[in-house]
Amino acid sequence: MKTPLLVIGGGLSGLAAAVRVARFVPDVLILEKHSRIGGLNSYFYRNKTLYETGLHAITNYAPAGEKTAPLNRLFRQLKLKRSDFPFCQQYQSEVIFLHCESLSFSNDFQLLESQIHQKFPQCVDNFQKLLRFLNSLDPFSPAPFCSAKKKLIEILGDSLLSEMLLCPLMFYGSSHENDMDLNQFAIMFQAIYQQGMFRPLGTIKNFLDQLIDHYQSFGGKIRKNTEVIRILHKDRAVSGVELASGEIIECDQLLSTIGSDETGKLLSDEPASPKARLGFTETIYQVKEVKGNQLPQEKTIIFYNSSEQFGYKNPDDFVDHSSGVICFPSNFHGIKKGEFIEIRATHLANYAKWKNISSDKNEYAILKAASSCKTLTCVENIVGNFSSNVVYQNSFTPVTIERYTSKIDGAIYGSPVKVKDGDIGFNNLFLAGTDQGFLGIVGSMLSGVSIVNQHVLSKL
Repeated sequence: MKTPLLVIGGGLSGLAAAVRVARFVPDVLILEKHSRIGGLNSYFYRNKTLYETGLHAITNYAPAGEKTAPLNRLFRQLKLKRSDFPFCQQYQSEVIFLHCESLSFSNDFQLLESQIHQKFPQCVDNFQKLLRFLNSLDPFSPAPFCSAKKKLIEILGDSLLSEMLLCPLMFYGSSHENDMDLNQFAIMFQAIYQQGMFRPLGTIKNFLDQLIDHYQSFGGKIRKNTEVIRILHKDRAVSGVELASGEIIECDQLLSTIGSDETGKLLSDEPASPKARLGFTETIYQVKEVKGNQLPQEKTIIFYNSSEQFGYKNPDDFVDHSSGVICFPSNFHGIKKGEFIEIRATHLANYAKWKNISSDKNEYAILKAASSCKTLTCVENIVGNFSSNVVYQNSFTPVTIERYTSKIDGAIYGSPVKVKDGDIGFNNLFLAGTDQGFLGIVGSMLSGVSIVNQHVLSKL
């Protein structure tokens, strides 16, 4: 079997890349190792209820009329009708540094500006200076790592404000400990603060199903439960892949969206040089809606820190509960409240510790339960009591994420070393997705589109 373009990985980056090419060359094939398409943004069922994984919110919101906005450019590239995808904007979100300060922000950037004017009046002029600086950057051009934290403190002159601005951007996109790349910061600052957050009116399954149907309408094909064990190549030219079944699939062009080191493993038996990666836990609570509950009704996402200094690093313990993200998936405009509401909490986690005990299922389950209890206490300290109304809860460790996504160390943001142009030294093999550097759902999809536009379409 031979195909003009073979895509390894059925996450949103791979799916978007495949849609883009299938518009012009229909015989595109996606190979997905797992049973579901979506990668980090997927779903599962428990008690006949669908729960989403990965998705808190989509960044880069833009009204339909803003033609140059990333969201609308993406829809044009994929030949999708914006009207077919009803979206719900966030109410507002908040950064809370307990015992210090809080900042609210929404899809109206003026809210954040007014919060800084009110709570950091000494930084108002410097914040405008920061905006001018970010506007002058070209964050998509390849460049060595530059510390966003150092630059923020230099421009703003206030470490607390700098850390509060960094907190949501780190939790939603940094693969570096206690910092993030300046260009990545610029991209995420615009995506989260200046453009804002939203979600589909339906579930992530509905969103994925629409994309898959669209892809298949162009003649594109998907094979799930299909593991690639080797990329076949001679010198700098790829000829195809070998599957776990022994089948060989040839291709003219190959796009890998599974990660740079993960791709390297398929090219060579040599192990990749280790790079520090960040892992996370996520706990989902399904809560019965009761009269008089004190949970936030119009806060969509809360990013919090309870330490004297915000730390974003691989924790010494299994989980670092001193900071995290609390998401209310039903707190978006247009989402109807039902009998139950969902609360999701995310924390940094130590992959090595979880991996070391994962072979002992009993101990692993005990530690997961203990961590979930501690998470519950931390969340209730911020949003109010709801434990008596929890009807279902589940939690995921970095080991869970590794099992269902094959990400090394279960690191959702991949390697700290990004390949921005997707070029890994082959004539017809390119990299897209997390390790190309575009993050979030819109960013991930644009990653796939931009790489095939740049490297693949002209060759087919």
